[in-house]
Amino acid sequence: MRRRDFSLGAAALATLGVPGLASAQMKAPQDGIEYVTLNKRAPVEAPQGKIEVIEFFWYSCPHCNAFEPLLQDWIKRLPSHVSLRRVPVAFRDSMVPQQRLFYTLEAMGKVDALHGKVFDAIHKEQLDLTREQGILEWVAKQGLDAQKFQELYRSFAVSSKARRAVEVQDMYQVDGVPALGIAGRWYTDGSLAGNMTRALQVTDHLIAQARQA
Repeated sequence: MRRRDFSLGAAALATLGVPGLASAQMKAPQDGIEYVTLNKRAPVEAPQGKIEVIEFFWYSCPHCNAFEPLLQDWIKRLPSHVSLRRVPVAFRDSMVPQQRLFYTLEAMGKVDALHGKVFDAIHKEQLDLTREQGILEWVAKQGLDAQKFQELYRSFAVSSKARRAVEVQDMYQVDGVPALGIAGRWYTDGSLAGNMTRALQVTDHLIAQARQA
């Protein structure tokens, strides 16, 4: 989903995966076409010796929802020297509550258990999780302590992480989601690569390149 396009269209959906592209996807990715090299390296949070991959996402984005199963399969095959970090984007103020939702779940150690359920709540159950009240009602139904969640949700630590997420998305010049940042050096997404399956292949190529370096 592009920065200025928050409607779901057939052309945008095509970036998630197009059948019959296997032969084209075997080509080595080209800088400036299927991915871009950052003008200035972005800082990474991965431990020394690990290559960081960032998934930029937004819970309400239908493309991110469609990408999640593909990403989960890819994560299962990640080598030990690769570290995945999720960064929720905010192209406008109305997206900040979902940033806070993610970082609060992270603070409570509940991302693995509830990350996919957030997508389901929004895209399958059609729940409105764009505001604090709706979020609080939903997390309470998941068995979380709503008061503790709210305290963390409004905390300085979570606010700082949300602001930092915007800084990171700007460093990578994220133009839409889902998107991927690799090793603080490269950026790709469905528009550049052609679809998100290919974007993951490009990411694998760049991981190997970073490993060699």
